[in-house]
Amino acid sequence: MGRKYKLPVELLGVLLGLLWLAPFYLMIVNSFKTKREIFSDTLKLPEGFNFDNYIEAFTQLNFMQTFFNSLLITIVSVFIIVIFSSMAAYALSRNKSKVSTVIFFIFVAAMLIPFQSVMIPLVTVFGKFEMLNRSGLIFMYLGFGASLSIFLYYGTLNSIPKSLDEAATIDGANKFQVFWYIIFPMLKPITVTVAILNTIWIWNDYLLPSLVINQEGMETIPLKMFFFFGEYTKQWHLALAGLTIGILPVIIAYFFAQREIIKGVSEGAVK
Repeated sequence: MGRKYKLPVELLGVLLGLLWLAPFYLMIVNSFKTKREIFSDTLKLPEGFNFDNYIEAFTQLNFMQTFFNSLLITIVSVFIIVIFSSMAAYALSRNKSKVSTVIFFIFVAAMLIPFQSVMIPLVTVFGKFEMLNRSGLIFMYLGFGASLSIFLYYGTLNSIPKSLDEAATIDGANKFQVFWYIIFPMLKPITVTVAILNTIWIWNDYLLPSLVINQEGMETIPLKMFFFFGEYTKQWHLALAGLTIGILPVIIAYFFAQREIIKGVSEGAVK
């Protein structure tokens, strides 16, 4: 790229970066304001940093319990999705037949089904089995997250030669050992990608928990955040403070794991 094109591209990158950061600026700045300040001018800096918003939001959210609920559901769901999706993709990629091809395309087609078209019968069925709780929610996340995850794993597994499986089998390993000790470690880059995509989706999901979780004290952070929006009043100062608290764990986790995440995503893209 010539020098005359470099400056416009850099300026465009800066503008796009500022545009991407604008919502975070609005969220953080207004989280320190009173309700009156927010409605008078949302763009200007606060007159004083009002940490009372954070204290009240932390208390009303019952943050430690709510954070534990979100963390438990996210970690268990992502773990189960990774395990089951990788095994399913391995079985489909290594057993080439018309049946396995049809099953794979069924998984791919399932990604096109909108959640809104199945949510009412899904909740009805789970209600009959008394699974409208955290366990039922995790099971649903497996069902909705498996299609994309299998699709991603399947593409990566096709690039891994079957000769590795055959060599390990000759050495005495069974299929379970071949997968866990030979193939699965080679899937680390795409596993990181699958884990990131599903973590972002599950951590921020509101609709599915709102339909499934009906027990006090079991709410996730997005579900609990809804309590700041009443029928007649919207407590934006508390809601924005709660949102800031809610995204902090994800930012902190990314800060400590950014090297592995970037490495995994880049390697997964190359594969």
